[in-house]
Amino acid sequence: MASTHSVTLMNRTLGHLKRFWNKLPSSLSNNSDLLYIADQSAPDHAQLAHVGKQMQSAINGVGGEMAARNTAADLGRFYLRLNPQGKQDFLLLLANDFDVDYPAINNLVAQWDTSKPNIKGLKKALNSPRLRLLKLFNALPEGVKFLVDMRADLIQLQKNEPALKPLQEDLRDLLGDWFDLGFLELKQMTWQDTPAELLEKLIQYEAVHAIAGWDDLRNRLDSDRRCFGFFHPQMPNEPLIFIEVALVQGMASNIDQLLDQEAPIEDTHSADTAIFYSISNTQQGLASISFGNYLIKNVVAELVKQHPQLQHFATLSPIPGLRKWLNKHPTKVMQLLSDQQLNALNHYCNQHQIATNLEAVLVSDWSHNADNKAFVKSLLLTLGQHYITQELSARGTALDPVAHFHLSNGAMAGRLNFMANMSPKGLQESAGMMINYVYNIEQIETNCINYREQGLVTHTL
Repeated sequence: MASTHSVTLMNRTLGHLKRFWNKLPSSLSNNSDLLYIADQSAPDHAQLAHVGKQMQSAINGVGGEMAARNTAADLGRFYLRLNPQGKQDFLLLLANDFDVDYPAINNLVAQWDTSKPNIKGLKKALNSPRLRLLKLFNALPEGVKFLVDMRADLIQLQKNEPALKPLQEDLRDLLGDWFDLGFLELKQMTWQDTPAELLEKLIQYEAVHAIAGWDDLRNRLDSDRRCFGFFHPQMPNEPLIFIEVALVQGMASNIDQLLDQEAPIEDTHSADTAIFYSISNTQQGLASISFGNYLIKNVVAELVKQHPQLQHFATLSPIPGLRKWLNKHPTKVMQLLSDQQLNALNHYCNQHQIATNLEAVLVSDWSHNADNKAFVKSLLLTLGQHYITQELSARGTALDPVAHFHLSNGAMAGRLNFMANMSPKGLQESAGMMINYVYNIEQIETNCINYREQGLVTHTL
């Protein structure tokens, strides 16, 4: 459930967009209210019919370019007021009634003349009319953000309405072009110089280690910390992705130590290691449009310029799929353990009168006894190493999503850290385990190629 804080911020963002578009003249006559709808409503049949006519009018450019943009603004204002059912109706209308002309495509293919191929005609036929309306939305103030949020809606709605998938893919392709890396700008965010509205969004968008409030955020932006993000010129107040960095001595092994607001500030001049401890994608509508690998490489380059003494670049990352994998494959898990570990497991379970399986151990109170901790550590280090280096998805890539992300970026799996994140989320996802993925500047490209082409996991585990 969204927090009150995030809902408030979202509402302000929507209000900001509405104010921009309300300044644009309407294409409707003064006595027409068919595109008026109360907030959080769904359109009736008459409104949908009129919406379809307005879409067609904008696509055909009736009245010229400015009139088409004003019509698009009317449609955008209408869309922003709809509830989920209303948005689905709107998007289904756009998807079904303004799809590609399949009969025209079939006719062109049937009449294809290899000596005089009608390439221009085929290209035109393959472009759905709705692309014209999407581009009109893009040309409006804050139009890029509107389309990013519309795709987020499509991703969610298409789960139950497959007919929306082609529209979602059209929008994905457009956004992929508009968010080409050549258009993105790397910016450092600081406590002193970054506007409060943008800092508030960091709190909302943080996806790995929740930011508790302003004091917590200020700690993460202190002199021994860095925060970088990618921005698009048409969304200057919205980070697309951001990364949080701690400048420390040695490899970090515990997230609580990094997030401790009472911990002394590190001397950045003596720091030899940059720890990337959180990477957050902020825009659901940009899913499958990857920025993370380029962000890390650009941040490494920027950190080297700021702090030439830095020698090591690594993450302190969660292992979000570990517990799920352990629970799904109990027989396999047992086969991976040594006889000594199996005997210790049986002894522990008998002693605590629980079922002889690892899940029963992990939900028990093992962390408050030194002998129990040593026993669980032995099991988790063995199984964690196997999971990270050997368990693959159907595509032949690392099963763990975070592992796949960093390995595909050219990192190597470094050190597993026991009891590194004992928060409820950390225990639930990875039994408190975390891992350092190491970015060796000289080996990044080689590691990347070996992983992507051969599925090789470079590691020191």
